[in-house]
Amino acid sequence: MLHALMRGISPEMARCELTFLDRANINTALAERQHEAYRQRLEDLGISVTVIPADPLLEDAPFVEDTAIVLDELAVITHPGAASRRAETTAVAEVLSRFRPLKRIEPPATLEGGDVMRIDRQLFIGLSSRTNREGIEQLQSLIAPYGYHVIPVPVTGCLHLKTGGTWLGSDTWIVNRRWIDTTPLRGYRLLDVAPDEPWAANTLNLRNTLFLPASSPQTRMMLDRLGYNTAIMEISELQKAEAGLTCMSLIFEGAVRG
Repeated sequence: MLHALMRGISPEMARCELTFLDRANINTALAERQHEAYRQRLEDLGISVTVIPADPLLEDAPFVEDTAIVLDELAVITHPGAASRRAETTAVAEVLSRFRPLKRIEPPATLEGGDVMRIDRQLFIGLSSRTNREGIEQLQSLIAPYGYHVIPVPVTGCLHLKTGGTWLGSDTWIVNRRWIDTTPLRGYRLLDVAPDEPWAANTLNLRNTLFLPASSPQTRMMLDRLGYNTAIMEISELQKAEAGLTCMSLIFEGAVRG
């Protein structure tokens, strides 16, 4: 069964960490409605959703993807690059322990899940302001016994690898070349986001549907012409906190551990 882990919107989201965006007013009530619509869309797709309650002291906690990497055999609890986010991992680890044995990234390594794009047994890892080389090396040592291999990808213009590029399936990525170094993606077909839609590279591929943020109509038209089945989600308020579609859930297969 496909599961998704989410976390409620903090009433203090307007105080979130920002690295590449200027701070803008966030309508928390609208953010909550968009977050709820996201949850409902996952459930409509037949995904079992667990929502951890909001914590007023953890402004970025709704961006739950950053706290763990869930593989078939184990879950790796991250050590976020932003110190204010490290307390987020406690509640996430408690839930994931019901499904997977846990391993952890330890300091001075930093790693955030938004920097991890899995393709079968390869994990492309963003070397970013939130994930350092020690984090990539620790992750490799933890998952190598299970047959996984990591490939670093320099990230310079955005927060995480998945902000600047996501895998669409088969041999294809959608990318914003201004934000990530696509050299490690050599051999894949690369589709470029529309020039005026830099955030369009963060997509969510579920149940044969490719979800894009509503702010990406030109990129969506391009993907439609190529034969993708696309849909949109409205996340305008969440994008003000440097969020993307992938970061608001941890999605994985599997039954509860016996």
